[in-house]
Formats: sequence, C-alpha cells, structure tokens
Amino acid sequence: MTDTTAPVAFPARPRQIGRPAAVAVSALATLIGLLVLAWAVLFVTRGRFLKHPFERIVGGLTHREVRVGGDFQLYFAPFRLKFYAERLSIDNPSWATRPELFTADRIDARVAPLSLLFGKRRLYSLDLHRGAIDLEWTADHRTNSWTFSEKKGGEPLAFPRIDVARVRGTTLRYLDPRMRLLANLRIDDIVSQDARIGRAVGVRGTGRVRDTPFRVAAQLLSPDATANRGENKLTLRAWAANNVVDVSGTLPSIADIEEVPLQTRARGRNMADLLGIIGVAIPNTRSYRLRAQMVKDGEAYRFTRMAGVFGASDVAGQLTVTNGERLHLDSTLTTRRLDIIDAAPFIGYNPDIVATRGAVAAAAATGAAPARVLPDATFPVALMQQFDADLKWTVRAVRSRNLPISNIDLTLDLERGRLALSPLSFAMARGNVAADVIFDTRLRPTAASYDIRLAPTPMGRLLAGYGVAEAGTSGTIRGRIELKGRGDTIHDTLASSAGRIAFVMPAGTFWTRNIQLSELDLGTFAQKMFEGRLKEPVQINCGLIGFTVRRGVAAADPILIDTRKNVMLGRGGFSFRNETIDLAFRADSKKFSLFAGQSPVGIGGVFSAPSFNVISPELISRAGVGLGLAVVASPLAGVLAFVDVGDAKSAACGPVLAGATARAQRTSKGEPRDDVGRGTTATAEDGRRTKGERREQRKKFLGIF
Repeated sequence: MTDTTAPVAFPARPRQIGRPAAVAVSALATLIGLLVLAWAVLFVTRGRFLKHPFERIVGGLTHREVRVGGDFQLYFAPFRLKFYAERLSIDNPSWATRPELFTADRIDARVAPLSLLFGKRRLYSLDLHRGAIDLEWTADHRTNSWTFSEKKGGEPLAFPRIDVARVRGTTLRYLDPRMRLLANLRIDDIVSQDARIGRAVGVRGTGRVRDTPFRVAAQLLSPDATANRGENKLTLRAWAANNVVDVSGTLPSIADIEEVPLQTRARGRNMADLLGIIGVAIPNTRSYRLRAQMVKDGEAYRFTRMAGVFGASDVAGQLTVTNGERLHLDSTLTTRRLDIIDAAPFIGYNPDIVATRGAVAAAAATGAAPARVLPDATFPVALMQQFDADLKWTVRAVRSRNLPISNIDLTLDLERGRLALSPLSFAMARGNVAADVIFDTRLRPTAASYDIRLAPTPMGRLLAGYGVAEAGTSGTIRGRIELKGRGDTIHDTLASSAGRIAFVMPAGTFWTRNIQLSELDLGTFAQKMFEGRLKEPVQINCGLIGFTVRRGVAAADPILIDTRKNVMLGRGGFSFRNETIDLAFRADSKKFSLFAGQSPVGIGGVFSAPSFNVISPELISRAGVGLGLAVVASPLAGVLAFVDVGDAKSAACGPVLAGATARAQRTSKGEPRDDVGRGTTATAEDGRRTKGERREQRKKFLGIF
C-alpha cells in the first residue's frame, strides 16, 4: 500500500543577526556601570581607602617612599580628579643630605585626568600650604634628586600648567656639591586666576658659595606665562663679600638655564673678593664694575662680551669658568689703558694704599719691615693648587708718571700650583722687555725663577721721568736679570736668590751735567758751566753695570763705564734681604785735570729712600790737605791736592759689551783689570751691625779707591 501522507514541514529558525554588536553593547553597558559604580564608590568614600595603594603605586613609580600622614582623598568631582592630602611627603634618594624631596602640610588640587595620560600635566586648581622642596645634585653632577629615573640622568625641573593657584609658605633648598653652593629660599605667596598671577613673584633667601655667605632676591617677571608653561622672565640680585651681582634673562623653564643667554652685571670694592667666592685667587683690585653675557653649557659658564673698569683702568674680553674635576679658568682680556696704581697688586701691593699713602706703606701692609718696598705677603699656595687657569692679556698703554710702558702682552698658565708668566713682554722707552717668571708652589717653599731681558733702550727716554732730558742723550742700554730663589713671598724669593744682573751701555752720548756731577771733575764742570756748554754731550765708549747675586746679596761684578775722557768704576752692592744699598762710584780722568775731586760718590740708604754722599770723607780730607799746603807753602801748593794726573786705564769694550764678569775685564792694552769689584762685598749684607761697625766698614769700603 502506498503511503500518500505528505511530510510535515517545520518552520526555519530565525537568523541571529547582530549578536556581536549586542555583546559589545552589553560589555559597554557593564563597563559604564562599573565606572559609574566606581565613581559612586569613590564619590561617597572620597577615595580615602586608596591612601595606601596610592603610597605604594606612586612610590614604586618614583622609586621613593611616599607617605600621607593625615587625611587623603582621591575621586572625581564630578569629572575633574580631586586630589587632597595632608602631611604629604616624598623621600629623597639615599645619597641626598636631606631625607625628603617634598613635604606639604596640605595640598588640594583639581587635575585634568586626560593630561596625566598625555604627559602635558594640567591642574585646574592648586591650593598648597607650607610646601618645602629640597633639590640636590650628586657630587659627580650626573643626576639629581628630582629625576626619578636613574637611566635618564639629571633632567630639568618642570612644572604643570596651573589655572587657579593659591600657594602659601613655600620654601626651597638647593644644593650643588660640585659648585659648593647651598641656597635656602622663600617664595612669596602666589594667588592666580585663569593662569594669571597679575604681578611679579618674589623669591628671597640666603646661602653659601664655597664658604662665603650670600643673600639673594629674585623676581619672576612673567608669572602668567610661567603658569602656562611659557617664557620665564627672571631678574636676580645677589650680595656676597662686598659684591653685588645682577642676573636677568628669559628661561625656557623655571629651573633650566642650560644654553640660555643671561645678562650679568657685577660691582664691588675688590674683584679678588668676587672670584674668591668660587675659590679663585687673583691680585687685589680697586673698585670695579663689569658686565657680560653668561651662558651655561654643561659644566662650563661662558662670559662673553665682557666690559668694564677696575680702578682707573678698563678691561674687556671673555672668560670661561669650567667646574669639572678641577676648577679651570680660561680668559682672553684686553685693556686700552692701565693705570700704574692698578698694576700694583701684581707684585703684592694694595692699590688703595699705594694711591693714598705710597709704596712703602703698601709694603708694610703686606708684613714687610719698616721702610722696605718688597712685598712680604704670603702666596695663596692652597688656592693656587686648587684651580687651574689660562690667561692671555694685552695692554696697549700704561698710565705712569715715570715709566713709559706700553704694549704689554702677558700669557699666564697656572697648573696644579705652578704659575708661569711666560712669555711676558712689553715696550719701554722705545725698547722691549721680555720676561719669563715662574713660581712653583708644588715645591716647598716655593721655587721662583726670574728671567728678565731688556732690549736696547734709549736712556734719555728711559730716564726722562727722573729729570734727565732726552736732548743730547743718544746712549742706549740693554740688560738681563737672571735670579732663582726659594720662599713663599716675593721678598723671600729674592732674599734667598742667586744669579746675575747685568746692564750694558754701547757707545753713545750723555749730558755732561749728569756725568760730570758724578765724576766731580770740578775744573771741567766749572769751565763748561761758565762757557754755557753745560749740556754738551759726553761720549760713552762702553759701559757695564753688573752684579753677582748670592744668598740675596748683589755685589758689583763689575761696574765699569768708559767715556772719552774718564773711566768710571764702582764697587759695593745691595741686599734683597734688608733692602740696604752700599755703593761707591769714582771717575778717574784719562787726561790731566785741574781741580779734580778724585773722590768716590757714595749711594747708601735703602731701596725706598736711597741717599747720595757727594761730599765724601776722602774729598774733605783732600780739601784739608790742600788747605794745609796753602798755609805752609803757598796758595798754589794747595791746588796740588785736587790735581788728577790722568792715568786712568781705558777699558777694552769687548768684555764690557759681552756683560762679562770682573775677572774677564781687560784694559785697552789687553791687561787684566785690578781696579774693578769682583762680585764680593761685605757690605749691604748684615743689617744687624751697630752704627759704629757700619761706619768703620764704610770707611774701609770707600777706602778701596
């Protein structure tokens, strides 16, 4: 049988279209619900239960311990993140000298949540009460306390944008061990609306730089731009060690001065005090005023476009101070006109004392004995060994009453206590002086060497400041001083020195007046005076003024000047120890001369007050003999005591011009000279002799003639 029943048709299931979207909507609704729930929980609880998670999470991110000692709130109100904490503190790294980087009695802020995600932090409002910030650098200057990642190294200090602020009682401490700088600052209270403070924000405080206390006052002139993380116009004035320093400029961020040109000005009573703040020793100066542009580049502070005055002198150039492993100064300076008084500190004098009371008083102020002129101030050995320096200084002209000096070119090199002024050159009276002077404080006591060379120089111009006119004087002079000594003052290095001093005069002319007074050739002098030929030049064949120095005592070796008519000889010496002078000069005539004194001219006293003994005991004795002959015999016989028979031996100029010692000197006939000092003297060496002993010694000394 056939089944004719038709099959039953079941209806098809409807297609489940949009199921993924439904899942997404459901998930989104769940998420929103959770966020709403979280928001509701946070809003109701004010997020106080997040206090310890906040300390733990933020502490982990910053690698510091974070603590909240009082109330804590963290929630959305309604869409801005509200943060409130009492007695909040963030620790410093373990190497810092203070335990806490930041503390605040209370901080109440409204934060833009999305700004935390994108790095451009923004605070809608901030109420900070009694905040304290401690900023420190490591000793090697590789990182700082406000950089929370050791890998990044030291980063600039950045502040968020703050729309509305109320900041009260904020203090800041800054410590830089390498610069040996410590500053404790107090920031004026700040009140702002719409990121506008409306007035300058002041900062005041005190501190120390390399053991020198200072005080500082600064103003942020563009606080509105600063609040918007824009330009930061800053002015600062600091007072330290009788100096005032002003700094002004625009910073890219409030605590970043790297590669930023800042205008600086400084003034004070003594520039040595200014540089002494950073541990740099220079000679004292009179009052000064300087301006320059400063740029910080890593460890270097570059001062360019520098110009100013010290005393009555000007200075310009550039200076770089590098605060590396060792402090280093590199400078190039120029001076158009240097007042001679302002140069006094270069040899140890206080210029103010020189200007008001003279060189002797200035020397006494350094510790020198009365009436002495060599400074006795101790070299700053410790400071000279703490920093290095390179200096190139050119001076066009020196303002001086007596010394015609110009075109000074000085190169200074200080390296680990060894100070070299080499080369040092200058023009003097149309001649040139070149010198190499070294003070090595690494050796104890200091080892000093002086090598000073005078190129041929016109004597008329050189001595014009001392009353000798140039007209009629064509003679020149050249010389060299080579001395080595030990001591920690200029006086001590010279008082212990050994070496040679020699000045040579080639052929030339000199005024008769100046020569004849020394020769005491009364007949020739009187004759020329009455004939109106007082200034007739005297012909100099050659001359040598030489000294051998032993243990700080210089003895004539030799003094020999040969003129057309006379031979001038000198013996004696002087002492760097007690600055006494004991010299005698005598001129013997080559030709017969009537009324010749034939008596020495003595130079005594001390460096600061030399004395001239023209009427010597020998001349008085000769006058007595003449008077006796005139009484006993006849008036004509009395004249015989003043007759010079003219037996002076002419000098061979070769050894004279070579600057040779007395043993090498010869007469024009080639015979050894026995009438010159041979570099030894018992005078000027012992300042402790009695007056009677000195008088007796002087009689013997002058009696050599």
